[in-house]
Amino acid sequence: MVRLPLSEAVGFVLAEPVWAVRSSPPFDAAAMDGIAVRAADTLGAGETTPLRLAAEAYEVVDTGDPMPRDRDAVVMRENVAEVEEGAVELRAAAAPWQHVRSIGEDVSAGELLLPTGHRLRPVDVAAAGAAGATEVTVRKRPVVTVIPTGDEIRPLGAELRPGDLPDTNSLMLAAQAEEAGCEALRLAVVPDDPGQIAAALREAAPSSDLVILIAGSSAGRDDYTAAVVAEEGALAVHGVAVRPGHPVVLGAAHGTPVMGAPGYPVSAALTFDIFARPLLASLEGAPAPGWPVARARLTRKLASPMGMDDWIRVRLGRVGGELVATPLPRGAGVLTSLVRADALLVVPAALEGHHAGDEVEVRLLRALEEIERTIVATGSHDLILDLAASALRARDNRVTLASSNVGSLGGLTALRDGLCHLAGSHLLDPASGEYTLPYLERLLPGRDLAVVRLAHREQGLIVAPGNPLGLTGIEDLAGGRVRYVNRQRGAGTRVLLDHELSRRSRDGAGVLGYEREEPTHLAVAAAVAADRADAGLGVLAAARAFDLGFVPVAREPYDLVLERELVESELLAPLWSLLESADFRSQVDALGGYDTAEMGRRIAPST
Repeated sequence: MVRLPLSEAVGFVLAEPVWAVRSSPPFDAAAMDGIAVRAADTLGAGETTPLRLAAEAYEVVDTGDPMPRDRDAVVMRENVAEVEEGAVELRAAAAPWQHVRSIGEDVSAGELLLPTGHRLRPVDVAAAGAAGATEVTVRKRPVVTVIPTGDEIRPLGAELRPGDLPDTNSLMLAAQAEEAGCEALRLAVVPDDPGQIAAALREAAPSSDLVILIAGSSAGRDDYTAAVVAEEGALAVHGVAVRPGHPVVLGAAHGTPVMGAPGYPVSAALTFDIFARPLLASLEGAPAPGWPVARARLTRKLASPMGMDDWIRVRLGRVGGELVATPLPRGAGVLTSLVRADALLVVPAALEGHHAGDEVEVRLLRALEEIERTIVATGSHDLILDLAASALRARDNRVTLASSNVGSLGGLTALRDGLCHLAGSHLLDPASGEYTLPYLERLLPGRDLAVVRLAHREQGLIVAPGNPLGLTGIEDLAGGRVRYVNRQRGAGTRVLLDHELSRRSRDGAGVLGYEREEPTHLAVAAAVAADRADAGLGVLAAARAFDLGFVPVAREPYDLVLERELVESELLAPLWSLLESADFRSQVDALGGYDTAEMGRRIAPST
């Protein structure tokens, strides 16, 4: 425990209660600027029966002034008309104790103001000061020492060689500790050597309330955390029924709790929230933290392995008056899912997942008010949507465009089921050669829909720089010599590939890698850039993003499909304004492979 002046106490947890040593206010005080009167002297005053008070019948007061001894009401200055020689005229009677703050109205001397275990806020220290306190007794902030480990981990800003990773986890975990009201220390990276890890733990433990060892908690050749904790103290847990975060290590060494956080960032962040945050709260004597919850409908099917609780980050939006939740990418290393998440969905160990449209409970990471202006776009991936999300937020930080990449067919299905505002689509109908419109007649018959052109774009084979295999088109994919990376089923790009193969009397069976799927154009380009594939069908902008080669295949329209009633909605107005912007169109043109001449044009569906 430590005594701190009120000016330094915000964020600390009280170790002793705060009792009021004086009343607040300490006297009957005027609550308005005006005149202090005896209420009985004003009886009968009205609009048609004004009442005159002589100078000796009232006293002028300002807000906060002590009330004169024999006065029991205040008449606001705006309701006082001055007449002659200090006399005033009232046109309304005053009630007893009108506009008067009674002594102790806020708190009375001897009253409990703040209990033990309360985390002090700015308003709390103000109230304590008003009640006569100048200092408070608080618990010391827990000290959390974060020790990154791994031969491949390099300090932020250091040059990275192939296989190296920047030390972002210690930065994140230390910030989480500080956010939880702790003092955080980050140590230098420790190599994958059990002796050095043990030495770092021995040095940190005596001055820490919690030591977090990052990585080395699994069962690989260089994973030493569990063994080190067991050697230096007591190993309580190695592995929990939680996903992500299964390999977490929990124990104690040299009298200090130790957590071995998994090396993947999503796992590390989650294990801190589940295990470290409640421990740290208990050390301060504060209540265990929790999340506010809400009910939402899932925008797409969600599979989950049985046998462990599955913690999934989701984005939220409101569609048709209902909250909808879109699962984010679930890999334990997908750091962007931490950035974009609005809420957490926990699928219990006994469930295999949920179907699209199921109502689920989510734990909120953002206030619901913050997601009311979220535009929910589901369907085919396009880089313009990513660019639009950034541009909309730059124009108005209350507007969010949350896009989910489930393929064109998945987007239209979500629109049909009322799970999104916009469905991004570029589905080719092989029979007619038209895009998207024929699918609306099949999937959403009778619906009053609108289609808005986003752009025309170039689709082609993304290949290594210089096109070393000399690929000229889709026909070169057959024969098994080209390693291909495909898009997911239902994606318009995959439909285009199948159509082009069919035109050449071929099918996916002859394409090496046809079954390997990626969810976005950028993911396809990344696979080619990493030499995990020789080619993949995607947009020119994705190839340019990775400085790759490109073999044109087709020019296609990319459209946004929505309920017609939403076209003129306040929610979507910022998006339509953006699409009309010459500056935004220039940014899209700079991506490469886009034609924005029809951007924003309304297209009537053939229904």
